[in-house]
Amino acid sequence: MPASVSLIGGTGRLGPGLALRLAAAGLPVVIGSRERRRAEERAAEIAGQVGALGGGAAIRGATNEEAAVAGNLVILTVPFEAQSELLPTLAGPLRGRVVVSTTVPVRFDPELGPVAVRVAEGSAAEQVAALLAGSRIVAGFHTVSSSHLSRLDRALDEDVIICGDDRDAKQQVGEVAGLIPGFRVVDAGRLGNAQHLEELTVLLLSINRLSHRSVGVRLTGL
Repeated sequence: MPASVSLIGGTGRLGPGLALRLAAAGLPVVIGSRERRRAEERAAEIAGQVGALGGGAAIRGATNEEAAVAGNLVILTVPFEAQSELLPTLAGPLRGRVVVSTTVPVRFDPELGPVAVRVAEGSAAEQVAALLAGSRIVAGFHTVSSSHLSRLDRALDEDVIICGDDRDAKQQVGEVAGLIPGFRVVDAGRLGNAQHLEELTVLLLSINRLSHRSVGVRLTGL
């Protein structure tokens, strides 16, 4: 089990909710951002929420570079369009580490809604693997609702689908995800399957748009 988790680009939509739930479950979290002040403010806000429960682990803010060094396991929560510029600068400190890609390549069309963006490498996760050749890449957390995560009064009941080529790395990610009550981890196989996982998320975004809800995924028969 990793001793701590870092969130690169952790002040966006998914990062704060993951930080909140993981810290509430007792796992120390470092929130990274391009701007240290923004990360520190977000960390203080989340720490207040966790502290109101009477327990939890430490949360602190840092730059993305500092967060990359600090975490035993690193979760990328940056927009797809930002990762090709950011990740090469972090390749050194992230070498050998388990890195989780949560990114969904998507654009929003005024008429069509969410539309999947084609990636030359096959998926955003495979692009991460190319940019961070020395890291151990796992794709996951795509279909998890960020709005559900950010509300501790909201009981979770959804699957976290992960895929990757490194069995031990997937096990570590599964252990971290399993700390969050209501999550069940489902192994979807090789990293090449990340394309389907990312496209499934685009489908969920379309359902959200039409239903005015925030949906997750629960697989049956397992």
